[in-house]
Parts: sequence; structure tokens; C-alpha cells
Amino acid sequence: MKKIYKIAIAIAICIGARVAQGQTPNILLITADDMDYYSLGVNGSKVEDITPNLDKLADEGVRFTNAHVTVAVCQPSRGVIGTGRYPNNSGILGFYNTKASVPTLAEELKKEKGYEVGILGKVSHSTPKDKYIWDYEQDAKDLGSGRGTQLYRDHFQKFVQQAKAGDAPFFMMANSHDPHRPFFEDTPNYENGGKKRPSRIYTTDEIEVPGFLEDLPEVRKELAAYYSSVRRCDDVVGAFMEVLEEEGVADNTIVVFLSDNGMAFPFAKSNVYVQSTRTPFIVKWPKGFKGGKVDETHLISMVDLMPTLLEAAKIKAPKKLDGRSFYPLLKGKKQNEREYVFTHYNENIGSRAYTMRAVQSKDYLYIFNPWAVGGRQYKTSSINGTSFKAMQAAAEGDIEREERVNFCLFRTVSEFYDLSKDPHALNNLAGNPEYAEQQKIMEEEMIRSMQATKDPMINLYTQRDNEEFLIKETQKIQKDANMRKKERRALKKAKQQ
Repeated sequence: MKKIYKIAIAIAICIGARVAQGQTPNILLITADDMDYYSLGVNGSKVEDITPNLDKLADEGVRFTNAHVTVAVCQPSRGVIGTGRYPNNSGILGFYNTKASVPTLAEELKKEKGYEVGILGKVSHSTPKDKYIWDYEQDAKDLGSGRGTQLYRDHFQKFVQQAKAGDAPFFMMANSHDPHRPFFEDTPNYENGGKKRPSRIYTTDEIEVPGFLEDLPEVRKELAAYYSSVRRCDDVVGAFMEVLEEEGVADNTIVVFLSDNGMAFPFAKSNVYVQSTRTPFIVKWPKGFKGGKVDETHLISMVDLMPTLLEAAKIKAPKKLDGRSFYPLLKGKKQNEREYVFTHYNENIGSRAYTMRAVQSKDYLYIFNPWAVGGRQYKTSSINGTSFKAMQAAAEGDIEREERVNFCLFRTVSEFYDLSKDPHALNNLAGNPEYAEQQKIMEEEMIRSMQATKDPMINLYTQRDNEEFLIKETQKIQKDANMRKKERRALKKAKQQ
């Protein structure tokens, strides 16, 4: 009898003290892939009927207008969400996983209250460790290449029913592959393999061109495909909401919606501009707090999401998190020291390192680009589409356009923008004497943020006027990135053998 009792205790420690369904909130974390803040109708999109389901979710929940992801590229952004740590403190500088010893959101939910945990889509990019604890896992191939609206619905419903059958609360990370490239293209056999067409398909005349892009025919063509993909992401969100209602769990489910980064166009994804990190962000929990609210005051970062969800579930946050809970804001209260967010960029999927740091307030943006020295040229997926090629072609013989294209490729070490007058960050004011005082304030905030987060880039920042030093140090950073890439390839090869 004692032996059985000891075994039962061991199992309880392993899986956590399971709390019954309904005794703690379920959590549905929905991520879009590469969606711009202004693509939502409720956020001001002029594209007709673009996001009816997300607009409804916003009307029923709390919508934040100044929320930012920490890193504007897929796996590092999701790594911050999953660990509550900045990349330099989790190790997820690029497309890597963190150490086994680092606590993560799904693990804490499962360990402390026995949550059933699942993931749909973007599995490798959203799983923070090599070996993980998902109870339910379906990747792109199981979801119509991540574009199968009905498949997302069916798998989510199966997961919810599985959790209910075990009388367990659930955490589902549901990752749309839209509107990531390849954008929707209407071909005769498109729906083979489970993919679905969007419920509305947009033409080049029906869309709007963001202010940081050129209004050119090829840009419009690519944007029309992008907006059709946005609409399909909204279709998936609507399907999830239907499942919650059908299964009778809508009232006690925290629904979170965000995009992992900005749209995959020049000056957005894989940068630290406002359109890179500003994310559409909605939280709804009918049982927990009143909806129908908009927070236009506080700035929050997704490094804060893990401690917030843990607090909502009444779970003590692990030590050494960089984020702090914004749960009081969901309850309609105020929080001090939410005037700035600190954002990163380190490297892309090919391990090309373009280290950037930014301090963002509602009115100002200050950027540090240590890589922008020695004539080094920027190259990431955000300039691989037809839009940047069209911008380059249009710049021939046009000095103003040529300057814009060249700035995208080469930058300057410091950038400073007055977003109250220049919301798309088009006019770099770094060094402008009229803004000297405000730039100094942002420089001081950069130092404070780097110190508080133990950011190793502080050594480069304090010598930002020393070009020779920056060239040498960024070469070391690139060498380290190349080494990590080799190690990752070797590990992958070893697993396949």
C-alpha cells in the first residue's frame, strides 16, 4: 500500500496537481505569422471587411494599441513568448532552442496545474526546447500546409474534447501560417491537400499600401495576395471561436491573439521599426474581466505575456524572468513604468547577423545598428519579394527613391524618429539639433534597458562612435552565428542517422 502511495505521489509531482476543467482558465493563444498591426479592421485598415472575426474578438475583449513583440522574426519572437526572457537570456538569438533548465510557459502550466498542452502549426519555431511536453501536436503537413481552415477547426475541437475527457484545463498554442509567404494564389487545384481559399479574395484595387512602402503596381499585386492571406487567418480565428462555443468552454477560456512580427516586406519584418514590432494584440476572458475596452495608454512587450498568463492561472512565475505581468491592465487598473519597450533583432534563419536594438515610446523611436558599418549590406527575407525589386527598379534615375532603397540596404549606426509627425519612420533625425534633448533621453533609456537585461551589446553601444571597434565586434558576432549554424546542422544530421 505504501509503495502504491509513493508511486502516486511521484506521478503527481511529474504531471502536476491536476486541476479540474473549469477550476482554472483554459488558454487559447493564437498567433498570426507576419501580420501588420494595421491589417485589422478594428486597428484602422481601410481594406473592406478584412477581419470580421478578429474585429468581433476585439469588441468582446481588451485591445491594446501599443503592444510590441520583442523580436520581429519568427522563432526568436516566439521564444520570448515561451520563456519570458530576452533572447540574450534564453539563448534564442536566432532559430535555436533554449536550455533544458530554462522554465517555459507550457511546462509551468502542465507542472503546476496539470494543463493539457497542445500546438497547431509552426511546431519547430514555437517549441522552445529540443524535447518538449506537448500532449497534442499537429504541424503544417497536418493542416493543409498551414492553410487548411477546416483542418485547424477539426484538430482544435479534437484537442478540446481530449482535455474535457480527462477533466483537465487546456493550453493550446494555435499558430496560423498566414499571412506568411507564400501568399494566397488562386489556382484551379488550390484546395488539394486540405488547403482552403480565403472567404474573400482581394484585388489590387481593393487594398491599401502602407506608408512605409511605395505605391507601385507590383507592390499592390503582392499586397493583394497578402491581404487575401490575412482574411484566411481571420477565417481560422472564427473557426476557433466556434469550437469554444460548441464545447461550452468559451466563458472560461482566455483567448489571446497577436502576430509574431510585422509583414514580410521592406522596412517591416526582420527589423526594429514600429511596423516591425507593433503587433495587433487582443485578450478576452469573459469570466475573468470585462471586455469592450481599448488600452491606448500603456506600452507592453510580449516578454510580459508568460508572467501575465501565469498570474491569470494563479501560478507563481519562475525566478529570473525578464517580463512582468500586465494582468492588472486587463482588470482595468494602471501600471507605472510602461512608457517604453525594448526590442531586439539578432539574426535570421540563415544565421546572417544584423544586430539591432531599439527603444520605443508612443512618440519616439531610437535605433542602434552596430552592423551598419564598413559598407555591410542588409539581406533578409523581408526584401526577397517582388515589392523590393519593384522599388529598386523605380529608383533608377530617381534620387529620392534611390536614397530610400540604399537606406534599406545600408542604414546608419543610429536612427531616431519622431513618430508623432512621421508614423512610418521615413525621416531619420539622428543628430538633428532640434531633437538633441529627446534623443538624449532615448539614449539614456537604451543604456538603462541594456543594463537591466544584461545585454552584451552594451559594450558596442557605449563605443557606437568607434567604427573600427564596431566592425571588429560585429565580425565576431557573425562568426559566432556561423558556428551555431554548423552546430545545429551537425545535431540535425546526428538525429537523422
